[in-house]
Amino acid sequence: MEFKEFLDKKNVIAIVGASDNREKYGNIIYRDLRDSGYKVIPINPKADFVEGDKCYNSLSEVPIKIDVVDTVVPPHITMEIVKECKKLGIDKVWMQPGSESDEAVIFCKDNNINVVYENCIMAQRRFYEADKERKSN
Repeated sequence: MEFKEFLDKKNVIAIVGASDNREKYGNIIYRDLRDSGYKVIPINPKADFVEGDKCYNSLSEVPIKIDVVDTVVPPHITMEIVKECKKLGIDKVWMQPGSESDEAVIFCKDNNINVVYENCIMAQRRFYEADKERKSN
């Protein structure tokens, strides 16, 4: 699975663990992707809004199709999220460093969910966009 399939700007990306605290990675990642032109949906049962956008308690509450789930939560919560992804038919999960577990990665692989782990979505987005820019010149 290549990063570009996750980083297609046509994708709707749910950020699980998005935060209304601008110092937390859940907020930093949310702003980075949103400000780079991605359609992002914040997911956090402890927040009503993230950066002025409606925040949903869970993936199943989101009224539009989610293409990619990015987890910015502890590993035990990531495991619950990947189970919800399977139930909802979401087949792309990006686990931010620190949110992954062997159990969750294996679950994804065993259930035909494409998974990225040990990579930060913000760093890979920057590399991907720089590479696209270089190739277009």
